[in-house]
Amino acid sequence: MRHRKSFNHLGRTSSHRKAMLSNMASSLILHKRITTTVAKAKALRSYVEPLITKAKLSATTKTTIEEGTHLRRTVFSYLQNKEAVTELFREVTPKIADRPGGYTRVIKLGKRLGDNAEMALIELVDYNEHLLAEKTTKKAKSTRRRRGGAKKKVEESPAAVVETQEDVVVEEEVVADAVVEEEVAEEAEAKVEDTTEDTTEVEEKEEEDKEKKE
Repeated sequence: MRHRKSFNHLGRTSSHRKAMLSNMASSLILHKRITTTVAKAKALRSYVEPLITKAKLSATTKTTIEEGTHLRRTVFSYLQNKEAVTELFREVTPKIADRPGGYTRVIKLGKRLGDNAEMALIELVDYNEHLLAEKTTKKAKSTRRRRGGAKKKVEESPAAVVETQEDVVVEEEVVADAVVEEEVAEEAEAKVEDTTEDTTEVEEKEEEDKEKKE
């Protein structure tokens, strides 16, 4: 029975499929990115990432010379390309040493003219310098804040509450006194204006009487 053994055969025989994925994996390691169909890119991702993990084990874990040689031979049995194996163990492995999986990225490019097949770009994540530069700038600008920091309020002591209430009462009294003083000043100004008007009227009447007598 072949229950749960389904995968994309890519319309090829087993030998043809293995040879194609081996060549595509070698090209990806050497050139860091290749363009292919979405189906082949997804199949290549599941094919090449275990090989990259094996190469990373030789650099990150304490492996002996024999174990390192065994890992190289295992990867070579899949790739069948000495240049690709050397590039993987010497150049690619130091860059991906801190990455816990997910070494490749598949970016869809749209449909191809002719057969309308969906195309994609598959690349090694740590070799896309533009995205890495954007991430570093975003990390530099970002600031860490505690959750709910604005919602938390400091509990005030009873003595502090009493002091604040007393301050409020004193401020209200000061405001009331200021209002009373303003009212008194306005009344005084009004009285002064009335007296000045009365004196001017009296003077005008005296002048009129003098003119009549003359």
